[in-house]
Amino acid sequence: MLLGYHTNSLQNHRFDEALTLLSRHGYQAVAITPDTCHLDPESTSDTDLAAVALRLRELGLTPIMETGARFLLDANTKHEPTLMTRDSALREQRVAFYRRVAAMGKQLGAEVVSFWAGIDRAPGPDSEAWMLEGISMTCAVIREHGLVPSLEPEPGMALETFADYERVRAALGADAPQLTLDIGHLYAVWEGEPAEIVARAAPFMAQVHLEDHRRGVHEHLLPGDGEVDFEVVLKALEDSGYSGSVCFELSRQSHCAPTAVATCQELWTRFLPTSRR
Repeated sequence: MLLGYHTNSLQNHRFDEALTLLSRHGYQAVAITPDTCHLDPESTSDTDLAAVALRLRELGLTPIMETGARFLLDANTKHEPTLMTRDSALREQRVAFYRRVAAMGKQLGAEVVSFWAGIDRAPGPDSEAWMLEGISMTCAVIREHGLVPSLEPEPGMALETFADYERVRAALGADAPQLTLDIGHLYAVWEGEPAEIVARAAPFMAQVHLEDHRRGVHEHLLPGDGEVDFEVVLKALEDSGYSGSVCFELSRQSHCAPTAVATCQELWTRFLPTSRR
């Protein structure tokens, strides 16, 4: 497995300085969220991306593309529009954003684009079909660029649990996306012992997020501030055979990023001392 960290958790650092910080602490992967502060999709050129791709190779950082920018598409409403937005033109903005991020990812050398469904603000009898259609559209535009679509269950959204993901996978069959599993979310929306969920989810995982959480509360916390049993979940990930990136996501801790980066690296090394090669 590769130790990684999210750029959405480094928002007070210039992008190159954020990458350098991760490399200095021995990180091997970076989950990149194109946003107003880092690689804004509207203003980042091919030349910019080529320079970043070279820098990632120099630092030995494997990129993964993330798409959770809060106000990038709508300056007034967090995360909107989404795949659940009923206005088709607005939903197309979201799909176009996924297409753009996939194109950026290809230039950066990424293999995976992680996304989520969004909040269903106008639930109705067609909500499931609407969600499946949006997920299918997203998978198609990501695959156009040769990248792997990876769907993240997100607490409070139309698709929030691993069971929800399993339902999507059954409905879409061979066209279904892979899974982005956030370990903390397994505490926020309890479905059973997280290590058992990891074992069931492992065949589908393309990306893993990690942070501390308290049971029943969706709040990303520094390790040690919640209830996640890191020793158990990291062992479950290792035992599952998963070999991709495990990226710490602490988007509300950008103000203390150097400390958070060091804390997460120390935790990783303590429980997986032989994982870094």
